Amino acid sequence: MSSDGIAIAVRNLTKTYRLFGHPGDRVKQFLSLGMKQYHREFTALSDVSFDVKKGEVVGIIGRNGSGKSTLLQLICGILKPTAGSVTVNGRVSALLELGAGFNPEFTGRENVFFQGALMGFTRAQMAARFDDIAEFADIGEFIDQPVRTYSSGMYVRLAFAVAVSVEPDVLVVDEAIAVGDPGFRARCFRRVVEMRKVGCTILFVSHAMEQILRLCDRSILLDGGELVFDGLSVLSVQGFNQLIGTTEASLPFARTHVRDTLGRGGMLEHGAVSRVFEGIYATADSLLEDIQSECLVVYPPNGAIIKPLGIFSMDGRQVNLLRPGVSYYCAYRIDFIAAANYVRCGGMIRTLSGIDLGGAWSAISPNDCIQTVAAGDAANVEFKFECRLHPGDYQISLSVFARDGRLEYAMHGLIGAIAFRVEEASDDLSALHVDFSCQTKIHMQEAGGA
Repeated sequence: MSSDGIAIAVRNLTKTYRLFGHPGDRVKQFLSLGMKQYHREFTALSDVSFDVKKGEVVGIIGRNGSGKSTLLQLICGILKPTAGSVTVNGRVSALLELGAGFNPEFTGRENVFFQGALMGFTRAQMAARFDDIAEFADIGEFIDQPVRTYSSGMYVRLAFAVAVSVEPDVLVVDEAIAVGDPGFRARCFRRVVEMRKVGCTILFVSHAMEQILRLCDRSILLDGGELVFDGLSVLSVQGFNQLIGTTEASLPFARTHVRDTLGRGGMLEHGAVSRVFEGIYATADSLLEDIQSECLVVYPPNGAIIKPLGIFSMDGRQVNLLRPGVSYYCAYRIDFIAAANYVRCGGMIRTLSGIDLGGAWSAISPNDCIQTVAAGDAANVEFKFECRLHPGDYQISLSVFARDGRLEYAMHGLIGAIAFRVEEASDDLSALHVDFSCQTKIHMQEAGGA
């Protein structure tokens, strides 16, 4: 097989462990020369095959015990496969389970150089990177304290900073970002996006589906050590959500159902979704490049697909740096892939921390909604607003709903689809998020005065 364009090639990968009921059974097994079995076998990964192209960001998702961490350890060379093979082209930098890699008795500084030496870097090469690592980790004077004194968040900060500093060809991240605070997670997401732009291949494991949907165009769903689905992230997440609530007895049937349902033309049926996600990711790269949504949650398409187009000034210029007191409109397109009745759509402005500040619907009562739409119809929506926000970063969420009898259901929704920033105002003395044109006056009264 040619390695051109392929970063990781996994072929029929299987990992089986021997589980012994008692420590002495290991000795008995050795002395039996294979004539008798004193153990039972547990297959953590079974006949898994896939390719990852250079520059791809691929999510690995699944329930606890599905084989995700085993797969990553096999790819990183920490474990040896029982059967099958893994081929990795390029330097791998891995951020696996908390506690792995660092010597707890070394200081953070010493561990930086220690990790660099393990990856083949000289002390001088790591010294040239050290200031950037320390700045990204942002743990202050703890950089010179033993790692055993670190909190889990401090550990992950330093470990992630080291992992991304060595310019890997392949970056493997296992749940690490979930430990950090929101500000650190936002920095991590921006760094991952930057690394993707320069062609780094990334494998990303998380139980936070909003992280998977935001970072990964494609995701691999594992369950019971088996590869259940490999394809568009929005479909993999649908499969994960179906398995997560399934009883143990029903899991074999559920895996087969998810595999057959998503694999039987699922990618072709939802092919337009990939174009939507390309549009979402592109919004963060236009105009001011550092303006990005901190969190993006996607509700699966259920008859419609929203494509965000951006924020525009009233004269039609696309912008993402807004001025207080000026009117703008957010534009998006809705492609209907199924017929629906009583359709309405809306937009909501929110903070990066997830507080909804205000928005509007296209209609309130069913009589004012779009009465019917057909599959193949499209709608262009403009959500107009006056910027009465204080300086800071914000997001706009978009949604479209329809009715089936008395039941209203979401056809599609993007939480935090478009990001924007409100510029600083030097004379602004008000507080929090929204400008209510409040004014504060102080009338002093001297002591003893009436």
